[in-house]
Amino acid sequence: MWKKVLWSDETKIKLFGNNAKRYVWRKSNTAHHPEHTIPTVKHGGGSIMVWTCFSSAGTGKMVKIDGKMDGAKYRTILEENLMESAKDLRLGQRFVFQQDNDPKHKAQSTMEWFKNKHIQVLEWPSQSPDLNPIENL
Repeated sequence: MWKKVLWSDETKIKLFGNNAKRYVWRKSNTAHHPEHTIPTVKHGGGSIMVWTCFSSAGTGKMVKIDGKMDGAKYRTILEENLMESAKDLRLGQRFVFQQDNDPKHKAQSTMEWFKNKHIQVLEWPSQSPDLNPIENL
């Protein structure tokens, strides 16, 4: 069954790396040599939001989300990318779609969209983002 699941989620990607400390091996008195420093950007450099999906066969489409994500924008992303991703990943017509319990995902209009497209949606426990394997990509 798991081979037929198309996992999905939205995430924020920092444009200039993360905030974690980084360590380098260097000789004494070379701390400020360019090869031992990491350039920074004022105010963190920004980030982008993306929606993406994957299955056991590989990754699907990745879509940049401009502005605030609402139910209508989510359904547009699904309309333009979900079936194409499933086709590219050779999941067939009877794949199972996974999404978390975000209100825009569970909105009546979104669930009707899935019903009209005959897409089975995997039931997902609330408050369980750590169960989604996409968190490890």
